[in-house]
Amino acid sequence: MTYLLALDQGTTSSRAIAFDAQGRIAALAQREFTQHFPSPGQVEHDADEIWQTQLAVARECVQKLGSADADMAAIAPNIAAIGITNQRETTVLWSRETGRPVAPAIVWQDRRTTARCEALSPAERQFIQSRTGLVPDAYFSATKLQWLLDNVPGARRRAEAGELAFGTVDSWLAWNLTGGAKGSAKGGATGGATGGGLHVTDASNASRTMLMNLHTLQWDEQLLALFGIPRAVLPRIVPSSGEIGATAPDLLGAPIRIAGIAGDQQAATFGHGCLAPGMAKNTYGTGCFMLMNTG
Repeated sequence: MTYLLALDQGTTSSRAIAFDAQGRIAALAQREFTQHFPSPGQVEHDADEIWQTQLAVARECVQKLGSADADMAAIAPNIAAIGITNQRETTVLWSRETGRPVAPAIVWQDRRTTARCEALSPAERQFIQSRTGLVPDAYFSATKLQWLLDNVPGARRRAEAGELAFGTVDSWLAWNLTGGAKGSAKGGATGGATGGGLHVTDASNASRTMLMNLHTLQWDEQLLALFGIPRAVLPRIVPSSGEIGATAPDLLGAPIRIAGIAGDQQAATFGHGCLAPGMAKNTYGTGCFMLMNTG
């Protein structure tokens, strides 16, 4: 049998689901993780706990595909590819050298940067919306990342020197899956790696940062300047569908291709079959999200 392994990293739990060639669920695993509320309006996650729970359910799912005494090395070659879907705007900042977060992840629900968004002038707000398609809000990653750079001691200096990496949760998972926790990774915005992980994100997640130009599908230099974000901290933007690399061999028993990344709501829109312009879906979960295919 050949399988596809989906990693679904959500706001309150990490899941892994293996599908067979007919699209049927062959194995499923899920683990919840801790929610942190340091003060009113603030929501944080431990990025290390996100990674550990996601890796644990992936391993559990792989093992369920084999017999009781089979090891992952024997099962992994039957997995054609891994796809990643994730909570979107949640902001992670970590050291390229150690692979460790420099602060708790700021969750999409967090409102600590509301004042920063409200301080934007009408012209700035219009400019942001024209470039990103987004109405400026603390929901998105740009002001969360700016807050981390301004409030974590030494973070801005280290980011400008190329020592730190930013990403939404897809980037964090891709980095760790491709060996980022093992050593130093270089390459910054190029997404290259030497002895470490790939630093990438897909267009659907990048579109939720308030830093990506919707017309070019690349990071926008004027938006980076507006929010004081050094380009060296950003991941490389890759297509949502396409092979980006492979997992480190020791994680799941053998290297497995990573061949898809999409933010959870865009992935749900595609999964619900909204393939023609005008089709839309609602998702009811931690929040309610309506997305429409605009063509």
